Amino acid sequence: MALLKFISGRLIQLVPVLIGITLIAFLLLRVLPGDPATLILGNRGTVEDIARLNVQLGLDRPLWQQYFAFLADVLRGSFGQSIVYRTAVGPLILERAWATLQLVGLSTLIAVAMTVPFALVSALNRGRLIDQGVKVLFVVGMSMPAFWLGILMVLAFSLWMPLFPVSGYGVGLLDRLHHLFLPAFVIAIATAALTIRSLRSSLIAVLGADYVDTARAKGLRARTVLMRHVLRNSLISTISVLGVHTSWVVGGTVVIESVFGIPGLGYLLVSSISARDYPMVQGLTVAFAVLVVVINLLTDIAYAVADPRVKL
Repeated sequence: MALLKFISGRLIQLVPVLIGITLIAFLLLRVLPGDPATLILGNRGTVEDIARLNVQLGLDRPLWQQYFAFLADVLRGSFGQSIVYRTAVGPLILERAWATLQLVGLSTLIAVAMTVPFALVSALNRGRLIDQGVKVLFVVGMSMPAFWLGILMVLAFSLWMPLFPVSGYGVGLLDRLHHLFLPAFVIAIATAALTIRSLRSSLIAVLGADYVDTARAKGLRARTVLMRHVLRNSLISTISVLGVHTSWVVGGTVVIESVFGIPGLGYLLVSSISARDYPMVQGLTVAFAVLVVVINLLTDIAYAVADPRVKL
């Protein structure tokens, strides 16, 4: 009951946030140089042709009328008609969202898979050579720009050692995992660098806690103490870091999808901005905002599950 009440409250809070996001995206697109009609018609379009197309697209109306028309399309779920694709924006976003969700989900799983063992090894060997090696390895990985690291990964594991495809999305579950592993790994390196540092610090603090010494004094096995008392209590802050960074990753997929040619929301956003496809860009902005809010909601729920003292 408390969980449903919490989710309902967050969904209500989402309404003014989304309205503000749609307004900002709407106004920012209008201040960009150029207009869709000119881009569509090209150099052959006359002044009369451009004016006629602007009327057909509804771009000749006052800004407030265009904005409220967009809000009406959002309520209907269509998000308007794409200028470039000549189809409803909503279904096209849903079609492309699956690729982005798979990329973000796989990168999160890889980051978690790297975080727990590396953080444990680093914390249990604090100050030793292996601890310094782990810190240096992931600081270097985090410092490299995503597009540059992606290009290096393509050169190393797609061209020099052809283990993964250069680009594309694949067909079928296994083929898609094969295509998405390399871009997901690039994203996961930056995520793991933050979560390893967070979890390592928490592990070191918890290892010196009194209740851990009490658990050891009771004769519990070292593995039981480590997994049940140390690791679980250390995950609290790391969950928050992972949730915040995953929200950032949703927007960061624009770069990775462009580098690896993944037909997701980020790749669609880049092409839509270049074409001044106002309805598509506005719809994608709302979609990214919803994804960020959902990730934050899931983070809060996971936080409460990991720590029963936290009340929703």
